[in-house]
Amino acid sequence: MTGSLGQLPKEYNKAVHGPYDPAIFYGKKDTPLGQVKLEELPKWFSRRNMSPVGIGRAMSRAYWRWNHKYCLPKYCGLTPFFQTAAGFSALFYIMNYNSIKTHKNHKYHW
Repeated sequence: MTGSLGQLPKEYNKAVHGPYDPAIFYGKKDTPLGQVKLEELPKWFSRRNMSPVGIGRAMSRAYWRWNHKYCLPKYCGLTPFFQTAAGFSALFYIMNYNSIKTHKNHKYHW
């Protein structure tokens, strides 16, 4: 069984692209989402790879872009730690929302 997990993308060519960077999409260039008109939006979404492997690769590219921008610079500071803390706070709030929503303050208690 040959799987594509752990393999380089088939669009990547070392002679053309140089060293592999996990934050770059090596496929055919497409219109950025911010420049897509509303009438073209369904066609734009149909060109996306919505398979589990494609979604995993997109999440990996997003992680590596964040990592290159905030964690790997020489002087990164505390930004990645604050962003991670805020992300975990939002995640646990969403996970515990059903038990939190009953603890609302009401003006009248009769």
